Amino acid sequence: MKKLTYIIAVAFISINICACSKKADFKALSEPSVLISSPISDVGCIAPTAPAISAGIKGTMLAGKTYNICGNVIVDVKDTLIVQEGVTINFNGNYGIGVKGTLICLGTKAKPIYFTSPGAVKTDQIGADPSKDVAFEGRWTGIIGGPTANKIILKWAHIEFAGGKPSGDLATLSKNSYPLFFQNPNGILVFEDSWIYGSIDDPIRTVGGKIAIMRNTFEKCGYTGGEALNAKGGTIGDFAYNLCIGIATNGPKLSNSGALPGVPGTNVRMYNNTIVNCGYRRSAAGRGGSINLEQDAAGMAYNNLMVNCKFGIRIVQNPMADTLNTKYGYNYTYADIATVADQIYPSKSLSVAITKAQPTDIPKPADFLPAGWNPGDTYTANTAILGANNPQFINGPIPLPAGASLVDISTVGNYNFALKLTSPCIGKGFTGFKAKGDVPIDLIYGATELTPPGRDIGAFQTDGTGNHH
Repeated sequence: MKKLTYIIAVAFISINICACSKKADFKALSEPSVLISSPISDVGCIAPTAPAISAGIKGTMLAGKTYNICGNVIVDVKDTLIVQEGVTINFNGNYGIGVKGTLICLGTKAKPIYFTSPGAVKTDQIGADPSKDVAFEGRWTGIIGGPTANKIILKWAHIEFAGGKPSGDLATLSKNSYPLFFQNPNGILVFEDSWIYGSIDDPIRTVGGKIAIMRNTFEKCGYTGGEALNAKGGTIGDFAYNLCIGIATNGPKLSNSGALPGVPGTNVRMYNNTIVNCGYRRSAAGRGGSINLEQDAAGMAYNNLMVNCKFGIRIVQNPMADTLNTKYGYNYTYADIATVADQIYPSKSLSVAITKAQPTDIPKPADFLPAGWNPGDTYTANTAILGANNPQFINGPIPLPAGASLVDISTVGNYNFALKLTSPCIGKGFTGFKAKGDVPIDLIYGATELTPPGRDIGAFQTDGTGNHH
């Protein structure tokens, strides 16, 4: 691997913590500023000397600058790449960043980082044709963590139009296309207060590792398949306060497939997420919709708000999830049409699911399930729940806009998924548990905050905590 000639030395790090304007006693999310000498130059294109060989990259991309990538780059095993606030990284072709060492991206709310494809234009109108949508083209590869990746940490960052097939040296790290991929069982992945827009498959795929994926937005992810998070092979941690809209299959999916010997099984706590109109681009029948647990995976699913998704929480019996170590409840579902209401608890015949109805769920199971229903049974829901229990977003796609189908709702656009003060979701959350907390708290090298379970259902809390998008 041909290395670039940059020699980078860390000189000084200063941290600024801003106060929160929404609530005086709420711990503000930090906005770190990193000052480092010997910066990476933003002049010209960063590229290897030969197409099949990746360029080595380490050091610091300085605040507010725009960098152009014209070939694959790799952060080597003992190296670190730091990206400061307000940086834009343009990928001029199907290239990506391979991480064998450490990647630290420290954007802020006021000055986020952008990983993008120059010239790509979003098509956010309702009903845009997926076959002609740049969101599903994979204009550049993504951020591909190798088996030795120590830490990949992204704070206040946009990843747009990624998911192209890896090539050259990156193809040795992953054969598949994910905007963000992590595969070190002993490593740390933090993705917080960030956005992923568009992907061909899963926007985030993990095969092991300790994760904190909190307070993010996922839009238009997966063309004919893909989950906001597809966690496999012994992934442990938290997925909370995320907004997932228009995902091909699910929001989070857990599986223990691919786990290495001696690695703890996949176990993720999924709470206070808002999951909207997911599951409708999935090409395979019986799949997709909201939250999925399968093949020896365990976890928690509480306080999630699911709106017009193809299926409710899907606890799979073949291959069987770790049902003994899985807990769920206090989840809220809104359905505009009968096909959604009939799969709030997915049927065994259609989706091999055995999800149990929880008395804490909203609407109450007794209000729409027929007498004598058992987990996995096919049922016809009481139509009285259609259009009922409106969660009262400040501005959201419910009821379904006139002329739109369920698959047409795939981006945030002008919607505001925060709750009105009259919302029935307020105060209905369960707070009797904690974040799993496998990732350390650190303003630079860990999670800024592991936001605890919220009293309101969904990702947006009326006390100013949760998702800040």
